Amino acid sequence: MIDMKNAKAQKQMSSRQREELLEILKERFERHMGRHPGVRWCQVLTRLNSSPAKLWALQEMERSGGEPDVAGHDGKTGECLFVDCSPETPAGRVSVCYDREGWESRKEHRPKTTAMDMAATMGVELLTEDEYLELQKLGEFDRKTSSWVKTPETLRELGGALYAERRYGRVFVGHNGAQSYYAARGFRGVLRV
Repeated sequence: MIDMKNAKAQKQMSSRQREELLEILKERFERHMGRHPGVRWCQVLTRLNSSPAKLWALQEMERSGGEPDVAGHDGKTGECLFVDCSPETPAGRVSVCYDREGWESRKEHRPKTTAMDMAATMGVELLTEDEYLELQKLGEFDRKTSSWVKTPETLRELGGALYAERRYGRVFVGHNGAQSYYAARGFRGVLRV
């Protein structure tokens, strides 16, 4: 059973951690204005200040090497979409199976965790295939690595899972068994704030 009081305490940030993270996010936001045309930092900051749990999730994205940045804005809801913008799949999230079912199907050499479990713990979602393709319009990502992407249930029911990568100047989406894992494959997350 999960100790909810302890779980909540683990997701707290000190004021210093919060300030440091906000400074990193602001600097990255300003350095890469082409990723979020028409969005101002004050809009992002207002949304972040009203969502401490989301700020904690961004800290987890940053801590694991994701280099999160605003890569989209929902005009209807006002949400900012933070996406892992590290050049390669985040180094702190590699060597993972796609999901728990894939992990459990391995008879031996199981990795420590899964992409879906890690994302849930962090409070983020895996990028969908469409979101991954949109990210690739903002730069060249995963030229040496690959990232699991959220897999449609119809494919997942057949045992497969999708991943994506950039090679030879174009983006490829491929498939593996959900139980597979590689040192150069992790996942990119998206967080709606």
